[in-house]
Amino acid sequence: MTRRLFLALLLAAGFAPRATAQPAPTVVIVVRHAEKAAAPADDPPLTEAGVVRAKALAAVLADANVGAVIATQFVRTRETARPTAEARGLSIETVPAGGPVAEHAKAVAVAVRKHGGQTVLVVGHSNTVGAIIAALGGPRVPDLCDTQYSNLFTLVIEGSSAKLIRASYGAPSPDPAASCANQMR
Repeated sequence: MTRRLFLALLLAAGFAPRATAQPAPTVVIVVRHAEKAAAPADDPPLTEAGVVRAKALAAVLADANVGAVIATQFVRTRETARPTAEARGLSIETVPAGGPVAEHAKAVAVAVRKHGGQTVLVVGHSNTVGAIIAALGGPRVPDLCDTQYSNLFTLVIEGSSAKLIRASYGAPSPDPAASCANQMR
């Protein structure tokens, strides 16, 4: 998805700049980490395809005015976030994962709310993306399957209202109906 298409989607969904003095919406872009290697099993880095996807994410978000980047402590989330963070001169904020998903999602929501009125990139895992969106007031999105990496969820939060736009970026992931046997991280 190109940068212009991303911005056009936001405008088409009714997120045009406002002339009134209302607070700016918080735009949260939630993605799963890019393609990961098989080893080491406990904390694998990205594959070559994952590195390409991470760069594609940075390109898609180049004009999105990202003001904060949040990831877990794992190499794969940090490597996915790094090109966007570096392009914007930002540090990656770490919200540790590993405990209950609901607690992690709440912690991410707290971190996001510290950046109210900004655009925030959140890089999570297949089993945390949906919970993070829900913790921020969006609809419940099912866990992603292990083969799904191209999903790009944009949640626009205005006051107590949250609207979700689902898109994709980088190389397409396989059709989940045909490729998802298990829900894995």
